[in-house]
Amino acid sequence: MHALYLISVFVHILAAMIWVGGIFCLVLVLVPWLRRGERAQAALVMREVGTRLRDVGWVCFGVLAITGTFNLHVRGVTLSSFADSAWLDSDFGRAVVAKLAVFACIVLSSAAHDFVVGPRATRLVEANPRSASAEKMRRVASAMGRGTALLALAAVAIAVTLVRGLP
Repeated sequence: MHALYLISVFVHILAAMIWVGGIFCLVLVLVPWLRRGERAQAALVMREVGTRLRDVGWVCFGVLAITGTFNLHVRGVTLSSFADSAWLDSDFGRAVVAKLAVFACIVLSSAAHDFVVGPRATRLVEANPRSASAEKMRRVASAMGRGTALLALAAVAIAVTLVRGLP
């Protein structure tokens, strides 16, 4: 069982690296580069890259949910743990709840961004790159992407406390 747990932790960390790396590559590399070019062309690149990263990201979410659940199970966390006030008052219990809450926020924010706001922004920019509605939706999509990146950092920080404890 220990070997399976180690493999699960490895896969969990790998999925998190791929997802977080994709976000930061997009936010720190691709978007600034695209801002230097023609908006209509940037929208096309963003749609293609965004669609691929979205697909990879949602696979990573599934892997994270499955491996995270298994990892908690191996560490003795069950559904009844969430009703145990002593467990909830522990540093580990609070960290688990915080990480699950952040993960839920990430999934909800990503769903809104990936399936509503992002595609709408791309369509508006492709139709008329300089329109007020295109600019507004592009800004909303960008802000949501940055917010998700911050949530990703929070999830990583909380994950560290799960294995290392609070400072």
